[in-house]
Amino acid sequence: MAAKKILMLVGDYVEDYETMVPFQALTMVGHSVHAVCPDKKAGQTVRTAIHDFEGDQTYSEKPGHLFALNADFASVRAEDYDALVIPGGRAPEYLRLNAKVLELVRAFDAAKKPIAAVCHGAQLLAAAGVLEGRACSAYPACAPEVRLAGGEYIDIPVDQAHVQGNLVSAPAWPAHPAWLAKFLEVLGTRITL
Repeated sequence: MAAKKILMLVGDYVEDYETMVPFQALTMVGHSVHAVCPDKKAGQTVRTAIHDFEGDQTYSEKPGHLFALNADFASVRAEDYDALVIPGGRAPEYLRLNAKVLELVRAFDAAKKPIAAVCHGAQLLAAAGVLEGRACSAYPACAPEVRLAGGEYIDIPVDQAHVQGNLVSAPAWPAHPAWLAKFLEVLGTRITL
């Protein structure tokens, strides 16, 4: 397996698990993951939030860890990467306001490079206009945005993932095993024991 170079788009209050786990897992299998945030450089941090499902009408939120960025947002170019990861949390509602972020998402999609989006990451896909005629899973509260962007919202169990072409999506962090396995498959990553 040739190692892939993967871009991860994060911002303050990105979901802790949806950032830490994919970053560590993708690195563990040999890929190079660059985590970036608009207006921040390598070595700076973003705040994360822990979203949990505790029986309320929506998720609860608690402070998470500080997550250190390892690349400069200003210098990233889609053509330098093999794939894109978009974690959820509240960060996508901020990230979708940044024109360069939207250009990056569009460039990855236009090049048919693998894109993994989880939870509220669909908000970024919708804002970038890449969901037209496509099926996508997300946190259920994002279903209206997926539909308004011309996509089909796929309502699956919280621990499952959906694949359509280069897009791998899932409802939330409980789907990590399925979501990451499907993303690795789309990437062409083989793990042998």
